[in-house]
Amino acid sequence: MASSFDQLMRSAADRFREAGIDDARQNAILLMLHVFGDTHAALISAGPDPAPQSLVEAYEALIKRRLSREPLQHILGTTFFYGLEIRSDARALIPRPDSESVVEIALSLFPKDATCRAADLGTGTGCLLAALLDQRPNATGVGVDASPDAASLARENFAALGLSGRADVFEGSWTEWSGWGEVDLVISNPPYIASAEIPALAPEVRAHDPHAALDGGADGLAAYRELIALAAERLNPGAWLAFEIGHDQKAAVSGLLGAAGVVDIGTAKDLGANDRVVWARKRES
Repeated sequence: MASSFDQLMRSAADRFREAGIDDARQNAILLMLHVFGDTHAALISAGPDPAPQSLVEAYEALIKRRLSREPLQHILGTTFFYGLEIRSDARALIPRPDSESVVEIALSLFPKDATCRAADLGTGTGCLLAALLDQRPNATGVGVDASPDAASLARENFAALGLSGRADVFEGSWTEWSGWGEVDLVISNPPYIASAEIPALAPEVRAHDPHAALDGGADGLAAYRELIALAAERLNPGAWLAFEIGHDQKAAVSGLLGAAGVVDIGTAKDLGANDRVVWARKRES
């Protein structure tokens, strides 16, 4: 007798748990929804029914990919970030809920109806800038990324979200980017993991996120030093900076900002109560 949808999902969840995959049941449901092709409500209704063989085979193929520790977001092709559906694949760092804290701070720094301009340095998928512009319809921005692959993914996301008219992409490093003096706010989720810590990361991260988006140098602070030095030299007086940080980097990044002479340094935690954002303003001349 053919297995039901419910039986298939229970079996998949059990296999994921045995493999040490977090959120095993959620993974099983989301993969089933991907092959089922209908709503969650429809899947619940169909739960006791026998699943067609073609679906069983398609589901098994996705289960094997997940068991190999390919990220769920890559298998599904999208993930949700600040209410937006963001395309996600191996070209850029997977958007994570912790990074929504950066968006919250950026929104607090951007008046709701102001015609401001933001830059997202190391934009990756473009999720930070997309979320900011989605909430600030009079704002514009630019995503900067040295990776041609990441830049192409950001362009795809801006187009899919209807933001191409307000979001540009600069393909090159933030040292090469010449727009520092044209923005009111710089946001960034730079690489901040110490090089020696990368081999101990979860396989979904170390084997699938781009290495350049993870490696922050010997102490994890290399990108912050570079960005803060560039901002001190090139950013307009009065403009804001907001960085995502590692959970143990608040003091170090705040210290780098203070040494650069910026003012109004603040910090914020993510939903897990970990330090996650440091922001500051360039002193008025």
